[in-house]
Amino acid sequence: MKKTLFSALLVTSLAFGATAADAKKLLVVTVTTGFRHSSIPTAEKIIAKLGQESGAYTIDLVQQPPNKPNAPKKPQNPTPEDEAKFKEANEKYKAEDAAWQAQVKIVLTALSAEGLKKYDGVVFANTTGDLPLPDRQAFLDWIKAGHAFVGMHSATDTFHGFRPYIEMIGGEFQSHGAQATVDCANESPKHPCCAHLSQTFTVYDEIYLMKNFDRANVQPLLGLDKEPNKKTPGYFPVAWCKDFGQGKVFYTSLGHREDMWDTETPAGFKRMNSVEVAKAYQQHILGGIKWALGLEKAK
Repeated sequence: MKKTLFSALLVTSLAFGATAADAKKLLVVTVTTGFRHSSIPTAEKIIAKLGQESGAYTIDLVQQPPNKPNAPKKPQNPTPEDEAKFKEANEKYKAEDAAWQAQVKIVLTALSAEGLKKYDGVVFANTTGDLPLPDRQAFLDWIKAGHAFVGMHSATDTFHGFRPYIEMIGGEFQSHGAQATVDCANESPKHPCCAHLSQTFTVYDEIYLMKNFDRANVQPLLGLDKEPNKKTPGYFPVAWCKDFGQGKVFYTSLGHREDMWDTETPAGFKRMNSVEVAKAYQQHILGGIKWALGLEKAK
């Protein structure tokens, strides 16, 4: 009974956004099996809000199953009694984690070949880790057949062991330093996601350093000419887009912080990005989504 209720809550379509019959339909995935960003609820809210306000798309959410268990900490210099308690706690954790992983698989059945038939595009909003999709290759084939893929921030910190995914998205997270203020060069001022920006887009965020990135294989959108912390000269991509077969891919590495996403400031949160920066970031991702969906073209 519990499993049936869980499936109904998290796999059944959760509709947000525009209601026009001709609006595109997006599946927004925020499941993580690695690091989980605190900005994910904000990302869900803003992506839905942009769809509703623009009338361009509606969304369904594929969200994280609740109550992910935490592994017990192994005691230092344990007594026999401590070791027995740890063994018992660890066995309990393994059972609970196996049950939680099963729930993750249930949630991600929305990305099966059959489930994807009703969508025009998929958004990976700060996903991490190896997501247990029903069929990873079928998912990529679906994009290649003419659908949209949009990734924010840690979408490049997803599927590190699955090279075809890295080739699809165009780059792979390698590392990052401390959050920093950077001046991103606007490399495609006529693209829908950059047309509202000036020559530089100054933000405070966690800036990813990439590997397995080839500038010749993408259309650069935002980039840096020096490493954000050490200031070493070079080229450091921040956002790009590309064709993938008949499909379109838009990726921006920005979006670690809540104040990148939202004009509202969460209680207790020290705002480092202005409201104007958040508005510009919202237009950046909306333009990228519209382009990937074929609703706007790069001039």
